[in-house]
Amino acid sequence: MTSYEDFPCAEAVTMVTDYFEGALSVEDRAVLERHLAMCDSCATYVDQLRETIRLAGRLREEDVPPPVMDVLVQAFRDTHRK
Repeated sequence: MTSYEDFPCAEAVTMVTDYFEGALSVEDRAVLERHLAMCDSCATYVDQLRETIRLAGRLREEDVPPPVMDVLVQAFRDTHRK
């Protein structure tokens, strides 16, 4: 991992899933958290993802209309076939 000073936003974005899942090394997590503390854009992005995860977690199957659910299920299957 690089230091905060040469840590680009694009790299921070690619690490967010591992960050949420607790899969980053202590060093990587520290560099990412430092970046988030200094970069309003990336901090906003992470906050938006947290809120999306929170809200999506509250959805029940009956909250999603069948045509939308079908599209989402198919997209999930297509993504996980690769």
